[in-house]
Amino acid sequence: MVLAGAGLLTLLMLKSRPDVQPVPRETTLPLLRVADVTPLDHQFLIHAQGTVAPRTEINLVAEVPGRVTRVADAFAEGGFFEAGETLLELDRRDFELAVTRARASLAEAQVRLQREEAEAELARQEWATLGGGTPGPLLLREPQLAEAQALVASARANLEAAELDLERCQIRAPFAGRVRTKRADAGQFLARGEIVARIYAVDYVEVRLPLPLEDLGYLDLPVQYRGETPGREGPRVRLRARLGGQQHEWEGRIVRTEGEIDTRTRMLNAVARVDDPYARSQDWSRPPLAIGLFVDAEIEGRKAKQVYVAPRAALRLDQRLMVVDRDHRLRFRTVAILRLEGDHVVFGDGLEAGDRVSISPLEIAVEGMEVRLAEPGQRQAQATDGGQP
Repeated sequence: MVLAGAGLLTLLMLKSRPDVQPVPRETTLPLLRVADVTPLDHQFLIHAQGTVAPRTEINLVAEVPGRVTRVADAFAEGGFFEAGETLLELDRRDFELAVTRARASLAEAQVRLQREEAEAELARQEWATLGGGTPGPLLLREPQLAEAQALVASARANLEAAELDLERCQIRAPFAGRVRTKRADAGQFLARGEIVARIYAVDYVEVRLPLPLEDLGYLDLPVQYRGETPGREGPRVRLRARLGGQQHEWEGRIVRTEGEIDTRTRMLNAVARVDDPYARSQDWSRPPLAIGLFVDAEIEGRKAKQVYVAPRAALRLDQRLMVVDRDHRLRFRTVAILRLEGDHVVFGDGLEAGDRVSISPLEIAVEGMEVRLAEPGQRQAQATDGGQP
């Protein structure tokens, strides 16, 4: 009876069990962020760095000896001055006396010349009255007249030299500029040719920007050939630097390139020019572009028509792109890379308008693999931050 009851119970359990339904296996598709690309006109930007330098810097020297009697207020380290402004004055008394003596010598020579001219005229008249034939030079006093004329010319030159020395007692600025170093002061005696200051011009400054040779193809630099002058302006350049915890910007232009390629760096130096760097701009918070400042430069390059710009994360190690088609399947594209610019890459051929380029990394990617796409908001944020997941 026990065995029969157990068998009956087992049979009832088998009859009442539920039917087993097969469950399909779920496959998780990779989630990708994509960036939509559209053909556009793109201007290349070339980045470089350099140091601000004056366009010219010279030693200011004393052209005549003398004691310094007056010093201008602008004659101080960092002081500004204008072209022709008197910076130093030397003792003029010795040179004024020299001018007086030179004028006296000139007057004496002119009197002698007048006397010789009168005697020469009298000799010609006497010969015309008494003599006959051709008179000799000594008879007509031609050598004496030439000597008197030479003495007048020498005296006039001595007077001009004395007046020039007197004028040089005022040491003037040859251009509008600024004093870098000061080496003379009131009461100091200066010898001829002694350096009194180191000055530089402030009408414009220059920045030498080293450029790799491969970047020259993206720039329209002014080129000068022998016997010719550049017929057009160079590209615009923006200079940036941080001062006082703030980022400041100045605008200039590339005006020329240096005459040779640096043999150590294999780069060509382009020279940027910024006019009136110490003038106050409309932005009152912007400081002047000081000499010696290290700046970052952004040079406007050539414009490329109908190219594609995508985040740099879209580029794979094999220099290909992953494009998601309308069926959400992955396709590989071989593209022509024009230039890598910071967080973006510029492509030429190989893409079409409206293509969705993947900017998410995939460890395993297979042609035709089905994928999922991120939400539009996430895609836009991803494209903005350069394609980092």
